[in-house]
Formats: sequence, C-alpha cells, structure tokens
Amino acid sequence: MLIALPLLVIPVILYNIVALTGGALADERLREPMFSIGMASGAQWNVGPGDMILFLALILLFFELLKSTSSQKVAIVNHALSMILFVICLVEFLLLRGFATSTFFLIVAMVMLDVLAGFIVTIIAARKDLDFGSV
Repeated sequence: MLIALPLLVIPVILYNIVALTGGALADERLREPMFSIGMASGAQWNVGPGDMILFLALILLFFELLKSTSSQKVAIVNHALSMILFVICLVEFLLLRGFATSTFFLIVAMVMLDVLAGFIVTIIAARKDLDFGSV
C-alpha cells in the first residue's frame, strides 16, 4: 500500500514544515542561502532551502511519471491520492498566507502535472486494451 502513496507528498510536507514553523518569515527562510557555488563566470550561485525542495520535487516528479505508466491496480489508488494531494495543495496556496510563494506554486504545478499525467496515461492504456482493430 505504501507504493500507492504519491512521492510528491515529501516536498509538500517539507514545505509545510518550513511554512508552518516560520510564520510570516517563511518566504525569507526559503530564500536564505544555505550554500553558494562559484561559477566559471565569477558569479556566485546562492542555493536556499526552497531551491533544494524544488530540486527534490523535480526528481520525485520524474519517478511519479514513471510510476504512472504502470497498469497495476495500485496505480488507480495512486492517482486518487495524487488528486487529493493536489486539492490540499491548491487550498493551501489559495487560503494560507505562508503558501502564496513562487516555490509552493511550482510544487502545486508539479503535483497537478502528476495528476494529469497519471490520468492521461491510464486512459491511453485503457483505450489500447479495448482496441479491437478495424473490421
């Protein structure tokens, strides 16, 4: 049953921890540099917690897209849980002050893409299974 859990719940939980413990300063905490990397151009690339959460979310979105190609029965449960996660994220984004940031918007967009990809792949796979050929 654990395989049915959407992987994108991990960055959502991480963001919730930062946003709910940081209060009004959550956006500043997400942008605060954790480390910086010197570039060949001489510029410094500052990486903050929000960037790391987005990077993790992108990696997990890749694995979610791979999982959506599965035709197992657990995939339907995964799609339903992904839809619930999307609704929760959308409500947080629209109604809670600490969640109205570009970082969380991109996480919400990734969750939405996971939902859409899951349903589209399932529909296409089902249509191929029901194809009887031309008569």
